[in-house]
Amino acid sequence: MTLNIYIARRFMGTVGRVFMIFFAILLLIDTIEQLRRFSDKGIGLTGAGRLALLNVPETLYRILPLILIMGAIANFLGLARSSELVVVRAAGRSGLQFLLTPLVVAVAIGLLTIAFFNPLVAATSKRYDVERAALSQGGGSVLSITDTGLWLRQGAADGQTVIQAARSSPDGTELFDVTFLGFDRAGLPSTRIEAKTARLTDGAWTLEDTKSWRLQDPNPELTAVTSASPIMVASDLTVERIRDSFGTPSAIAFWDLPDYIADLDAAGFSAQAYRLWYQMELAQPLLMAAMVLVAAGFTMRHVRFGGTGKMVLYAMLAGFGIFFLRNFAQALGNTGQIPIVLAAWSPPVAAVLMALGLLLHLEEG
Repeated sequence: MTLNIYIARRFMGTVGRVFMIFFAILLLIDTIEQLRRFSDKGIGLTGAGRLALLNVPETLYRILPLILIMGAIANFLGLARSSELVVVRAAGRSGLQFLLTPLVVAVAIGLLTIAFFNPLVAATSKRYDVERAALSQGGGSVLSITDTGLWLRQGAADGQTVIQAARSSPDGTELFDVTFLGFDRAGLPSTRIEAKTARLTDGAWTLEDTKSWRLQDPNPELTAVTSASPIMVASDLTVERIRDSFGTPSAIAFWDLPDYIADLDAAGFSAQAYRLWYQMELAQPLLMAAMVLVAAGFTMRHVRFGGTGKMVLYAMLAGFGIFFLRNFAQALGNTGQIPIVLAAWSPPVAAVLMALGLLLHLEEG
């Protein structure tokens, strides 16, 4: 038990140091990038550092498997140089038995990551998007998905318009059972238009089967106008702006993903990317364990055998290969070319099997 605790503390300490090194490097690089990007806004070093602190967690979260394999490599090399691996083997533990503790720690890190670090990343990513949009465009996201349907916001010289629809086409350019609520410059509601459908064209929405109210009239219902002919409502929205407003799946906390996917389905949007991301998050602990096994397969050997640098290089190449394979499978899954479960689970499963084969060959001969 004491040995297991020592190995776990040693492993977590090494991974933690590698994590902090990457955090410091990425924070410095991102602060410089924010200063360059928003230099004309006069944000200063403090403002750039704040934006970097909000943006860096997402980058760290994406490369966490690489951080783990680097920490595992450093841990196994340290144990080999101090001959602690030799002592452990002399005490009657095989290499595979020794690996049980790092594997348990890696799986625990994966579980804690999706349970706690993922919601933190989602919150900081959302806040970063809001503050970046405020600096670059003067406004936040134009789209929101809730259990009441789809909500859009558009601006014009005479005020803002809020759009609510029950359903939408997959690209958001055609809305069904839609309501347009217009506000004047003072922020007071001025008009309300209900329509069966609304189709986005260049610079305008085309509304069909409409009923309009002027809300500033004493009795808006008496002056309501019903029209079977299409009417046009000016808009500054484009397909690109609507698509960009979705952000990335990582901006949604793991615990909120099932409800968000259900809302997307109800609103008529494709939830393929979010379903895939959810499965990839579930596979995260297995991927963490795979990275530890890969690192052990190449570096859990005595330094007297020589070729340490070459083994470290092989381990890093294998880790980057698994990381690339995971991203490649994600791209295929997002486009529907392979099933979601296959895209999410095949890279970590393949990595575990490959590493176990290498370890069994080295340990059992």
